[in-house]
Amino acid sequence: MTRLFALFSLLLAIFLAPLAVAAEPLDPQQAFRFSARALDDKTIEARWTITPDYYLYKEKIEFSAEPAGVKLGTAEMPKGKETNDEFFGKVHIFRGDEAVARIPVVSGSGEIILKATSQGCWDGGVCYPPMTQEAKITLAAMSSAVSPAPTFVSVAPAAATAADASGDTGDESGQIAKLLQGSGFWVAVLTFFGFGLLLSLTPCVFPMIPILSGIIVNHGHAVTHLRAFTLSLAYVLGMALTYALIGVAAGFSGTLLSVALQNAWVLGSFALVFVVLSFSMFGFYELQLPASLQSKLSDTANHQGGSLAAIAVMGALSALIVGPCVAAPLAGALLYIAQTKDAVLGGAALFSMGLGMGAPLLAVGVFSRSFLPKTGPWMEAIKKFFGVVMLATALWLVSPVLPNWLVMAGWTMLLIVPAIYLRALEPLPAHSSGWARFWKGIGVALLLYGAALLFGLLGGARDPLQPLSFLKGGSAAVSPAPTFEKVKTVTELDARIASATKPVMLDFYADWCVSCKEMEKFTFADPQVAAKMKEFTLLKADVTANNEDDKALLKRFGLFGPPGIIFFKDGKENTVLRVVGYQPASQFLGVLEKAQQSN
Repeated sequence: MTRLFALFSLLLAIFLAPLAVAAEPLDPQQAFRFSARALDDKTIEARWTITPDYYLYKEKIEFSAEPAGVKLGTAEMPKGKETNDEFFGKVHIFRGDEAVARIPVVSGSGEIILKATSQGCWDGGVCYPPMTQEAKITLAAMSSAVSPAPTFVSVAPAAATAADASGDTGDESGQIAKLLQGSGFWVAVLTFFGFGLLLSLTPCVFPMIPILSGIIVNHGHAVTHLRAFTLSLAYVLGMALTYALIGVAAGFSGTLLSVALQNAWVLGSFALVFVVLSFSMFGFYELQLPASLQSKLSDTANHQGGSLAAIAVMGALSALIVGPCVAAPLAGALLYIAQTKDAVLGGAALFSMGLGMGAPLLAVGVFSRSFLPKTGPWMEAIKKFFGVVMLATALWLVSPVLPNWLVMAGWTMLLIVPAIYLRALEPLPAHSSGWARFWKGIGVALLLYGAALLFGLLGGARDPLQPLSFLKGGSAAVSPAPTFEKVKTVTELDARIASATKPVMLDFYADWCVSCKEMEKFTFADPQVAAKMKEFTLLKADVTANNEDDKALLKRFGLFGPPGIIFFKDGKENTVLRVVGYQPASQFLGVLEKAQQSN
């Protein structure tokens, strides 16, 4: 336990390191992020994204442009919130996304440089000197379908917040970010523990079960319930701390470490470890270290806390490698950290979520020992069972980066071979026990399903859940999947949105993203959804490579990874109808209808 405490203290020190600077004011370029674009050849839209707890003075905003031949008209801006400032008296200020200006272009064309001068303050007591920010813009005539620039109407911040919160199909991660900001510390922590429990029911946690069960089983009958709980707790703490540390790091760096690990080489290496371990459980060989090293490790392991650090590291690796799901709770916490730098609340929420995800694993670890049979033939059956589970885990890990036919072939073998070991093809003696007949029935079921997969694979099917779908008439019976146009850079995306004559749907996708493939397979393929999606301009940002262009696209919309779906209409993003994570067809259809109707 001393070593576990030392490991926990080290990780906690790393986790708390950013807190020393959390109370410092941000760089003004980061606190007031400026961007601009051409709505048409005579109108420029400029906006600031203002970090929470910061504000801009409306009266201090001025615009100019280069080259000298470019002449700008008077900018139209929202009224802003009226306040009495101790330095400037009665003024109007902007917070959040309120600072948006429509600037008429009186003369000039081609590439220009828009210069925006502004001044803002931090609620913590710091006011910045006036600063000038620039943006390059190309003035070009847009499609005639573009609507004229709208007239701004001042909206009270409370009303805007209520409108965002009332949308049942709005940006769930954004709403969760608001939950962190608006609730008390312990309310947020307990809420995220509940989110973790829900995430434990997803495929993200399944690969961790055989890892932890294998650890407990390898300790044999000598392990007590208390020891099994201690081993499980070390694993879960390693996993939870990793989520918290990754979350804080993601908030400050704008990316996810686990995303960078989702490539064929890393996933393949981790899967190979499972294959090697599974083959040893089948008795093909016995994994042993050199005698001298084995003796040293054995002496260490005999101490009460000797193997806890290694198990905690295994939990951390499991969180990194097999748990990269960017579901709404995780995305919401990361979004809040990135916007506010509140590492205490954001990190605590992610740690609590990790504990929630690990709670069922604690039960698995403790009760794994209870189900161990006495030494005998059953022990060999248990080892072979875990061998099959580890092979299935290995296949599940690499399935996002393998072709569909190879994944289907793998599941075929994983069903047929165990069925043969369960004597599915052998007759039972006349007086066989009930258990023997039960396991033979399981073997027959596995064999039939495996044969269906093999038949479907040879017939051209690629869905393990519907291996015989080709018998219904092939592709003619299935509605064609919606076609997406790929965009690779922010510039390419902006140009495509500007030229679109229909509402735009932007889908963030990656080959390793399980939820992305679920959206394609179950949601986009739904006939009603597919028909409605044809009324949109469909764009896809494939961020599989996680290169600089991919990171820039994700950062543009405050996303930390796929899946994420953004909607635009008349060149403007609909920030309320954003979808993060998997959504079933019935719910997504409602989102599409609202995106089409919204202004």
